[in-house]
Amino acid sequence: MSAQKFDLSTHDIKVKNILRNPAPATFYEEAIKYDKGSAITREGALVVRSGKRTGRSPADKRVVDTPENHDDIWWSNVNISLDEKTFDINHQRATDYLNTCKRLYVIDGFAGWDPEYRLKVRIIAERPYHGLFMHNMLIRPTKEELADFGEPDFVVYNAGKFPANRYTQGMTSDASVDVNFKKKEMVILGTEYAGEMKKGIFTVMHYLMPKKNVLSMHCSANEGNSDDDVALFFGLSGTGKTTLSADSNRKLIGDDEHCWSDRGIFNIEGGCYAKTINLSEENEPEIFNAIKFGTVLENVGYDKETREVDYKDVSITQNTRASYPIEYISNAKIPCVSGHPKNIIFLTYDAFGVLPPVSKLTPEQAMYHFISGYTAKVAGTEVGVTEPEATFSACFGAAFLVWPPAKYAEMLAEKMRTHGSSAWLVNTGLTGGPYGKGSRMNLKSTRAIIDAIHAGKLDDVDSVPDEVFGFEIPTECPNVPAEILLPRNTWDDPYEYDKQAEKLGKLFEKNFEKYKADSSEDIINAGPKVGVEA
Repeated sequence: MSAQKFDLSTHDIKVKNILRNPAPATFYEEAIKYDKGSAITREGALVVRSGKRTGRSPADKRVVDTPENHDDIWWSNVNISLDEKTFDINHQRATDYLNTCKRLYVIDGFAGWDPEYRLKVRIIAERPYHGLFMHNMLIRPTKEELADFGEPDFVVYNAGKFPANRYTQGMTSDASVDVNFKKKEMVILGTEYAGEMKKGIFTVMHYLMPKKNVLSMHCSANEGNSDDDVALFFGLSGTGKTTLSADSNRKLIGDDEHCWSDRGIFNIEGGCYAKTINLSEENEPEIFNAIKFGTVLENVGYDKETREVDYKDVSITQNTRASYPIEYISNAKIPCVSGHPKNIIFLTYDAFGVLPPVSKLTPEQAMYHFISGYTAKVAGTEVGVTEPEATFSACFGAAFLVWPPAKYAEMLAEKMRTHGSSAWLVNTGLTGGPYGKGSRMNLKSTRAIIDAIHAGKLDDVDSVPDEVFGFEIPTECPNVPAEILLPRNTWDDPYEYDKQAEKLGKLFEKNFEKYKADSSEDIINAGPKVGVEA
């Protein structure tokens, strides 16, 4: 659609030079002209810079508190309330700024591959980088679907170059990411990190889908030889969720955001957003080969002469990223829908070096560990995090939850019982000691564990119960050294391991206190068993 033929006056924007859903090549041309710092790599990807913020700013996220949604929302440091008047001030600030721009980019697309549940989304942005990013991340409409798009279900106003007013009530910095479910709008001020748009739409789906008895999940998914061989991978950034779901022997359904309905699962997104730090063709061939024309490379280093990307370069941030359409993964399943999950895999980065590489969970243990969401924050994913630190994130994605965690856990439990899904806890973090002493699990061994789960080769092997956590630890796994399966055996001093296990168990217990009131006795009793005193 030409720049002169699209009108945004219904959104209080009077700019005439508007490009709606242009081709990636057009975004490239626009970026080279108008987006300072943009460049084209040797492989044809577009390098961009996100400005001073190179990760999400969760402390600046706000949800508008209205009578319609007040009783639904999990009000917490995850969902910080904002009054309607302040939202209107920020909205006006955003539209005033966008109206000063010489040109704007509009991306109309869908969230959700199942037509019964999909959301029509409109992105309004100043930067070509943001336009191409969301062109990749939303489900791209056909020419006919775009012509019949009509009014969107949700609108994102990205005025990220323009700061929020620190003196406006409720603001804590010059950045603000505000979601208004009543007005079906999102406003971004003061941050140019594109991940805010992606996760903003995920937040919207996290609110709307449970209203339709559809479980929204922060997970990746792939499929074996049939749609009854589906695996879900839960885990926060840095745990291997994207890497392990991109398996050359299985079809990728999606790498980050999914929904589970009575019809099966479907991907929310039209693309992937992969971490690229230390990326190599040997370890992650599917992701490596997806970086080509049309891919957005965020904050990576590269040789100015040869345009070769250096994935080890963390001079800007450790949170370097690639955004590309899901069809760039050679074995992606299009459309991105499938049947009900056979295996549910919880991935964790255990900074204590305590958890085994793989353990099988009972349904009650699965609920306990889903609600707990233990992992470690990995450097670079969020502003201010420079070292791994142990943390708990409900449902392996507390930052994106809208309803209380127990609601999602109850929905997962019900669907697991209905469809007979098995649950596993896989540690992709440290072995042989805690952070500073231990080393990260070998990726090839982790892949072998995942392969064994898919093939059913761990279902009937011998196992031993973990003395603290109670789950069953397989004592053998094809193509995995037996000595690493029992973590106590990998430490130089087994008694130091026991202390660490006790310490971690207590951290689990302390974290779970706030969920006890909403949890059954069976789930509470599925947690770790530790002494009263350390």
